[in-house]
Amino acid sequence: MNDYLVKAMAYRGFVRAYAVNATQTVSEAQKRHDAWNTSSAALGRTLIGSLLLGSTVKGDDTITVRIQGDGPGGAIIATSNGSGDVKGYIQNPHVSLPLNEQGKIDVQGAVGTQGIFSVTKDLGLKEPFSGQTPIVSGELGEDFTYYLAVSEQTPSSVGVSVLVDTDDSIKTAGGFMIQMMPGADEEVVAALEERLQHLPKVSSMLDEGKTPEEILDFIFGDEPVAILEKMPVQFKCDCSKERFASGLISLGTQEIQAIIDEDHEAEAVCAFCDNKYYFTEQELAELKQEAVKGNT
Repeated sequence: MNDYLVKAMAYRGFVRAYAVNATQTVSEAQKRHDAWNTSSAALGRTLIGSLLLGSTVKGDDTITVRIQGDGPGGAIIATSNGSGDVKGYIQNPHVSLPLNEQGKIDVQGAVGTQGIFSVTKDLGLKEPFSGQTPIVSGELGEDFTYYLAVSEQTPSSVGVSVLVDTDDSIKTAGGFMIQMMPGADEEVVAALEERLQHLPKVSSMLDEGKTPEEILDFIFGDEPVAILEKMPVQFKCDCSKERFASGLISLGTQEIQAIIDEDHEAEAVCAFCDNKYYFTEQELAELKQEAVKGNT
């Protein structure tokens, strides 16, 4: 089954709900970055949370999540859009920690408990919107939840979950986001909080064959859930040789000449997807000419 995200409403529109199966998406990221189990889970949870946030904006509008904690994983960055595309990387993909006290992958150990959780929304306006909160957990679901409550004043609950197999491959990955709209009844909030406390991990439910729709049904119990949209999601990077060429031109003629003199060629590597782009000495010379034109 291909990855997809569902958008839904419940309680007469006072509650917005999202659920996603992102197994193939996270698997693609794991393979591209050769991520080990703890790094995979941390990156995967960030990608899932970014997809959930990205589903609240339109089309080509983007959301970038940056998690800069004090753990050995280093910075984690993911960018998603309103069309279901996401890309991302973890600074150190080779982190494999012992299981935590609950016998689970120690994502908190990889991320750390001190640092900054920030979100930048580029909605096509003059200035992108940016908000940041301190890392409150390092498990990431709580960090997305805290960010939404504090920075966007939206009472929410975010669950992000990755099941990593013994060979470091991704078995299942997915998540949910529940958001209260203004005017939501306190009894509704209390009932949902109670149900969410007893919710199994999303990755376990996906492993049992449950769909995103069935996960929302499980969360809401007897309350009817109205599915508004079903959207495919995927790992997709928009890097290109042309984009890297522009970056080289912006270095200026002296810097390009230094590369020609020292290396006679250049290799550019995309941090998000690990694609590599090669530039021959002839191509570098042409880019240098472009830089000369740009300065005249």
